[in-house]
Amino acid sequence: MAVKIKLKRLGKIRSPHYRIVVADSRTRRDGRAIEEIGLYHPVQNPSRIEVDSERAQYWLSVGAQPTEPVLAILKLTGDWQKHKGLPAPAPLLVAEPKDKRAAFEAFTKAIEGDEPKGEAITPKAKKADKKADEAEAASTESTEA
Repeated sequence: MAVKIKLKRLGKIRSPHYRIVVADSRTRRDGRAIEEIGLYHPVQNPSRIEVDSERAQYWLSVGAQPTEPVLAILKLTGDWQKHKGLPAPAPLLVAEPKDKRAAFEAFTKAIEGDEPKGEAITPKAKKADKKADEAEAASTESTEA
């Protein structure tokens, strides 16, 4: 039986996430798996990649063949280089937690400095101009009729 390490797709239509699974090569993409060895969430920024290195090494050593996408993931995590005896790659980028409160406060301070509060942007129309506009509209209606 040929064994593959492949991605099993989960999630909604436009927000996919995958599990890295070991499965028989004849099973369908989202079918039954022998073992789940990792996660891959490409929509997150940066992408979330978690691989159980010990299990990946085991399956590679007994002859499981990774698909192309999984091979790229294993190269990023360094498991493929470890299996082949190559030098390890640079460490993966890990997202730093953002301080949303500080960003919001900086944004509100920037807005407060731009415009004074409570004033209209456009000047108000004067009553005399309003009466002239009404008279002009009335005269154009009478000429049209």
